[in-house]
Amino acid sequence: MSDKQPLEGVKVLDLSRVFAGPGGSMILADLGADVIRIEAPNGTDSMRDWIPFIEGESTYYFTANRNKKSIELDLKKQKGKEIFLQLVKEADIVLENFKTGTLRKLGLDLEQLKKVKKDIILCSVTGYGQTGPYKGEPGFDPVMQAIGGLMEVTGFPEGEATRVGLPLVDIMTSQYVAIAILAALRQRDQTGEDQSIDLSLLEVQLSALANVASSYLNTGTVSTRVGNDHSYIVPYQVFKCSDRPLMVCCGNDKLFAHFCVVLGREEWISDNRFITNQGRVANREVLTKKIAAIMLTKAADEWFTQLSQLGVPAGPVNNIEQVFRHPQVVAREVVEEIEHVKVGSIQLVKSPLKNSTLNIKTKTGPPVLGQHTEELLHSLGYRNLDIDQLRKEGVIGAAIQKKI
Repeated sequence: MSDKQPLEGVKVLDLSRVFAGPGGSMILADLGADVIRIEAPNGTDSMRDWIPFIEGESTYYFTANRNKKSIELDLKKQKGKEIFLQLVKEADIVLENFKTGTLRKLGLDLEQLKKVKKDIILCSVTGYGQTGPYKGEPGFDPVMQAIGGLMEVTGFPEGEATRVGLPLVDIMTSQYVAIAILAALRQRDQTGEDQSIDLSLLEVQLSALANVASSYLNTGTVSTRVGNDHSYIVPYQVFKCSDRPLMVCCGNDKLFAHFCVVLGREEWISDNRFITNQGRVANREVLTKKIAAIMLTKAADEWFTQLSQLGVPAGPVNNIEQVFRHPQVVAREVVEEIEHVKVGSIQLVKSPLKNSTLNIKTKTGPPVLGQHTEELLHSLGYRNLDIDQLRKEGVIGAAIQKKI
């Protein structure tokens, strides 16, 4: 198999911070793109400050920044701006997630970038988008989960609206970042034109409402919190077993019939209350009470084994330790060990993309702040004396040797 990767030769200048932007550029880096993170001296990415740490480096930052280089540049200083524009000359994409209008204030908006590279692709990620009354508001994942309706349909009816335990909107947006940039590259290949991408966390969240949005828009149905149940399918929920909970998903009548066989309740298959999903939803309370009592009689793994034999989707609710010990996770070699310049060996979850010829791989660990500043400046023709002067002027940060 060739070592060549599909995005080799594509250069991304990544001005973004936290997860939505960097997570997207990491997908491109995994595919072979040359991704350069541009951060202000002393750091502007708050992810570098989030616990837990190893040797002073944030493990949170690790999750979105493998296969990248890092240069420190103060874009508010004229010389920092000039260096950035030198990098733009050789770049294909500029990715940013500043508040709307920040690039224009810096003199680095699309019109300015096009003067340096006429077919540049600018991908901007904001909370609310580049237009509309909220365009200047900051965008944070939990706020998007709240405003975008996700919290209101997450949690139990008697409890409060609940945030998903991961930055789900950021994670989904990072995937749209990669998709949008790949599409823009393809379109540029066809037209030779520049591209401007306007991605908002709010709209990504709205797109993820899926059936909840469609139900409201077409029937006026306002979905509410149903805990671990499903609003429109029964049984499709978590049941307590003798040791731990088990998720069971009977997505159609055939699966429900198989479920009944495993439970030893074949009579339910012909019970008029339960024959169809519509009937099971209407009789949710009585059916789930009956199921719950039976599920308590065996351990989750025992139920899983029996349900699996008849093709009924089910799985125990694992804690994180159990997740990474799961035989399927181990067999698929999901975790990889890579070298970090400061910490040494670290472990990360691999890219989920698996393809016989894409040759997706991790070549370098997440960079420490400014790790490649000198390397990149030398590539632009700067001498050591020039670099020392840039340090004195605060355009770039201290020498990397002093940090690690």
